[in-house]
Amino acid sequence: MSINEAQVSTVDQEMKKQPRRRQLSDRSIVNLFIWPALLLLIAMNVFPLFYSLYLGFTDYSAIARQQPVWVGFQNFSRILNDEQLWKYFATTGRFALLSVGLQTLVGFGLAMLVNEKFKGSGLLTTLILIPMMISPVVVGLFWKLMYNPTFGFFNYLIGFTNPSTAPDWLASRFAGTPVPGMALWAVVIVDVWMWSPFVMLLVLSGLKAIPDYLYEAAAIDRASAWFQFWRITLPQVTPLLLIAVLFRTIEAFKAFDLIMGMTGGGPGDQTELISVNLYRQAFLGQWRTGRASALAYIILIIIIAISNLYIRYLNQMKGES
Repeated sequence: MSINEAQVSTVDQEMKKQPRRRQLSDRSIVNLFIWPALLLLIAMNVFPLFYSLYLGFTDYSAIARQQPVWVGFQNFSRILNDEQLWKYFATTGRFALLSVGLQTLVGFGLAMLVNEKFKGSGLLTTLILIPMMISPVVVGLFWKLMYNPTFGFFNYLIGFTNPSTAPDWLASRFAGTPVPGMALWAVVIVDVWMWSPFVMLLVLSGLKAIPDYLYEAAAIDRASAWFQFWRITLPQVTPLLLIAVLFRTIEAFKAFDLIMGMTGGGPGDQTELISVNLYRQAFLGQWRTGRASALAYIILIIIIAISNLYIRYLNQMKGES
């Protein structure tokens, strides 16, 4: 045996005599990081979810020093039979229909615009995305100042600065009389300005994924631009467009921060969405925690039902394609 082989043999014997260190497997490391986060999410989300469901069947106030009193479906029955609450649901439905519909049209149009290759298209896309990056509360306060009839400059932008020459609906606004329905439209305009870039972003990703050979084949067959849009572009981007509409519909039914920042539900109850009324019942002097919890679950059921309709139609489209 050579000297080198003897040294190697000695080193091997010494390493065998030392105790082996236990090493964590990849699976153990994954579990070590996942389970604490998972338990934290369960504690912060699942428990409040079931506890609020329990409170929906009770007569309880968060500021009262009393235990919840079980009342069964009484809160749900009162909510479903309250005509005023159904008025707020109708206002929420109109807001969702107007805002999501306009966001779909504007977002789709912007996506078609920036999809064209021209100088400065990247900069234009970045500028369009800025509104959705701003906090909704900041956006609400910003547009509230713009809409202010005294020192806001929105009236100057549209050219109606003289009450004597303004149309009747605008003259009544100068006179201090709120125009019915205009407050809701004002909020819809802001919501469309803020979230149309989100729809544009999803539609643009769908446009970029369309293969060029489809348009090349259509051009060889001398298909018109309208035929290419109707037969190629629209079917290819419709799934992503429906996903954008689904997300925006859910957010429209939950809209709160933008409304509170702009109008607070006023003037009167013109912009009193159901989420704003839920906040009033849970806080703002009423503190009807049990009734507010029941109303929150009714809103949740409505959102789930609408989402299922969208998802079913989306799955139907995928099956046909």
